[in-house]
Amino acid sequence: MKNDPLFSVILLSYQSESSLPKIWEYYRDGLEKEQIRFEFIIMDDGSSDASYQVGLEMERKDERIRTYQLSRNFTSPYSQFAGLKICKGDCAMFVSDDFQRPIENLVLSFRKWQEGHKIVISGRTSRDDGRLSDFFSKNYYRLMDRLSDVNFPPGGTDGFLADREIIDIINKQISPINTTPLIEVLKLGFQPHILFFDRPKSDKKSRWTLSKKIQLAKNTFFASTSFPIRFITWLGFLIFMFSIILIIGLVVGKIFSSNTLFGFPIQGWASTMILVSFFNGLTLFCLGIVAEYIYRIFEEVKGRPAYIIKEKDSDKEE
Repeated sequence: MKNDPLFSVILLSYQSESSLPKIWEYYRDGLEKEQIRFEFIIMDDGSSDASYQVGLEMERKDERIRTYQLSRNFTSPYSQFAGLKICKGDCAMFVSDDFQRPIENLVLSFRKWQEGHKIVISGRTSRDDGRLSDFFSKNYYRLMDRLSDVNFPPGGTDGFLADREIIDIINKQISPINTTPLIEVLKLGFQPHILFFDRPKSDKKSRWTLSKKIQLAKNTFFASTSFPIRFITWLGFLIFMFSIILIIGLVVGKIFSSNTLFGFPIQGWASTMILVSFFNGLTLFCLGIVAEYIYRIFEEVKGRPAYIIKEKDSDKEE
């Protein structure tokens, strides 16, 4: 058993005080039944309840459990990067604290890894998070598939299993700021295996607020595509050509008509205001897109850590 590959199961925990023991028992029983050697990492994302303390107590009872806490709530993508940083397994996979990843999906992903797949993507065939949420999620991934440089599974994904080679690349060569592990894994060039599953409905209230969802959508979009920059280039070119045609038309109208433009009286101020407003709005829109990329460069060059894992008392003693 000791020579068997080690499977790192990384639990993304946030405000999970009451559910941690049940989650541990659920995945422990399933993995033991399949005789899979594993470590269970509880990565607490700065919870304000006793989640971290509960995790430490569980750690003392079973050596397969390792519990860590981020210094504040950095959100799920950074918690994932932190989990990959400290895991020791030959492969690793994330699970959430809402039981939305069935143990069957976890086991099948591990078996696919044993067959030689370095990346196993969990694609959703169905979800039940409410009609509005499902609608926006489905269409968001459709939009991303068309505009981004990576290919998402139809219906989106809930995460992936990664081989140790992939984990080491992410830890050593990928900056985690303003991106997600999923985006970086999909951009590495390895051929992923997509494992589809039906995601069950969660009984827990989602902690993903609207602002967090918008921030994640922005980071995912700008980290995975250069479309906005190319869009600005082509838009600028089309507007330039339109302006040349408009200028020629105004000059011709002025030369061959008397105070009229193609038979219409020229008042002057209205057309001027329309053009000024249009181009000012276009300029601000383009600057806003460029600013999103400049902001990400700014965050990168500051050199701040993307996340901070709090030191445990047991680490100090060592």
